[in-house]
Amino acid sequence: MDDFSLEAAIQIRKPKAWKHSEPITGAKLVQMRDEFWDTAPHYGGRKEIWDALRAAAESDISLAQAIVDSSGLIVQAPYLTVCYDERGNKYELPKYVLREPTNLIREN
Repeated sequence: MDDFSLEAAIQIRKPKAWKHSEPITGAKLVQMRDEFWDTAPHYGGRKEIWDALRAAAESDISLAQAIVDSSGLIVQAPYLTVCYDERGNKYELPKYVLREPTNLIREN
């Protein structure tokens, strides 16, 4: 039980800046994110946890922390890239759902 307490105490933060393999538009990034969130529950875990992770990923840090804390997630790393629920199901989030790439093409 002590290990759970230590894991739950991790303060989440935005992932470090990253660069996509090629410049990407905002529309393409939104499409990639939507496809990830639409398909993620089919690979395991519980839908309500995936929903909580999406809400956390799309929120500011303080709200994301509250969402993670209230949903009982065990955060392996402070960036939300790997989390576990209380049943031991693993949830992996790609950087592109957590932060924009540095080479995002801004559309006018």
